Amino acid sequence: MSVLRLLLKLLVLLSVLAVSVLLIQYWLATKEHVFNKEDIAKLAKQYAGQDHEQAFSKVVVELRKRYPGHILPDEDLQWVFVNAGGWMGSMCLLHASLTEYLLLFGTAVDTGGHSGRYWAEISDTVISGTFRQWKEGTTKSEVYYPGDFIVHSVGEATSVQWSAGTWMVEYGRGFIPSTLGFALADTLFSTQDFVTMFYTVRVYVKALMLETATMLTEAGIF
Repeated sequence: MSVLRLLLKLLVLLSVLAVSVLLIQYWLATKEHVFNKEDIAKLAKQYAGQDHEQAFSKVVVELRKRYPGHILPDEDLQWVFVNAGGWMGSMCLLHASLTEYLLLFGTAVDTGGHSGRYWAEISDTVISGTFRQWKEGTTKSEVYYPGDFIVHSVGEATSVQWSAGTWMVEYGRGFIPSTLGFALADTLFSTQDFVTMFYTVRVYVKALMLETATMLTEAGIF
């Protein structure tokens, strides 16, 4: 009897989980988004090949003009280390919500590892350096250069490698909280750099607060 009760509880749990996944999937498919990958790539490509710091400054200025209220102010912009999948890079978060993020990313040293497998589509436009990607199920890798545009599809896994001095503009769309496990796992179980974890969580919360305030303002609530 206890086994039957346990099986029923498991069945209910799996049913709730399945319904939750379907509801989130429907929400993601019907929700209106702030950005789209084509516009972000087109903007970033204008500055590909330039000094990455100058290019990033121009990208941020242009984004604030196009998407007022959706890009973090200068005082909240911070370069934060990212350790994930065996590689190490640095990111500067510009925007984040439950369904989108926009950031600057790169590395000053050669690094590589596993891409992660996400419930989100991630696209990158290379500003400087080179990015190498080896897709699952293939025996050859591809190299991308400044101005190139790369899309990492939902559920896809690849081997990734950045040369020193590679910098890019990255846009993600999907269920963003699902990506945090991969983003923070190496910090939790390997580097134990909890200061970096604090910085990561803090800037994500700031971005969520900004997006919430903008949404309420646009709705006329305040």
